[in-house]
Amino acid sequence: MRARLAVTAGDPRGIGPEIIRKALGDPRVAGRCDITVIGPTGAGLELDEVVGEWRTGDGSDLAGALSGAAIERAVALAVAGEVQGIVTAPIDKAALLAGGFDYPGHTEMLGALTGSEVAMMLASTDAGAAKNPLRVVLATTHLPLRDVPAAVTPDAVARAARITRAGLIEWFSIAEPRIALCALNPHGGDGRRFGAEDEDVLAPAARAAGIAGPYPADTVFVRAMRGEFDAVIAPYHDIGMTAIKVASFGSAVNVTLGLPFPRTSPDHGTAMDIAGRDSADPSSFIQALLLCATLADRARKRGGHREYAGPPPATRSGGRPSRAP
Repeated sequence: MRARLAVTAGDPRGIGPEIIRKALGDPRVAGRCDITVIGPTGAGLELDEVVGEWRTGDGSDLAGALSGAAIERAVALAVAGEVQGIVTAPIDKAALLAGGFDYPGHTEMLGALTGSEVAMMLASTDAGAAKNPLRVVLATTHLPLRDVPAAVTPDAVARAARITRAGLIEWFSIAEPRIALCALNPHGGDGRRFGAEDEDVLAPAARAAGIAGPYPADTVFVRAMRGEFDAVIAPYHDIGMTAIKVASFGSAVNVTLGLPFPRTSPDHGTAMDIAGRDSADPSSFIQALLLCATLADRARKRGGHREYAGPPPATRSGGRPSRAP
């Protein structure tokens, strides 16, 4: 059965419009998905939903406002059941803030718009790793490194484990997920020599959450790729993102766990340095579309979306620039 998906254009200054055009021309996508493209005029896309006007040379504030408006519209379509999932092209986080949306990124914004408890997963879709795909979930997301130790709390580990377990069961059809926790410090602290957090915080948190670990970062991801674990929870952004991107860059997909509908995105950013050159690789975006279609099909077989909790009272930090709707 074909999946109805909303696709957001992302930052119009980046490669989002280009990879969308290329992905929509891929026969695998055309055979599985009915796409609603959401974005601004002037971005070089054939649009089904218009959120404003973009002209070359416009500022980052307008780019961020248009990016955020497209995400809002996609969420509205998804929660109304008009589409079964969302695939988002990359945004610029500083521009998103400048455009009036005070979120660190897509994950946090989608969680706020739907009132959902969410987690960021990067999942390998490489055919060569299909038997033992690497899946990495972040216990903390977009934080300065200096703030990470205080943020890796028992509650953060328990939350990530709970959302990961539910996501693996619901979205990936893994009946009894095997989840490991990656250590925070080198060698897991090495008997507290390189830090006490792993023994004092992470180990009891892992036991309480019913997951394995913490295991040192230099071995836990390899163990997962060899089939020992279905997912690894990483304590902070770069340790998890580095592992998945070295293993599967270009074929990994970002999945937001915990939403009432599937949302995926490619494993890269806006790549503004190559925008307009027609050289962007759409592989990860194609995989994001195909995985979202698969997850949407599984949701349909389960009986549809989970109940929508509704947005919080306010979702923006300020007004939009004049040409955003």
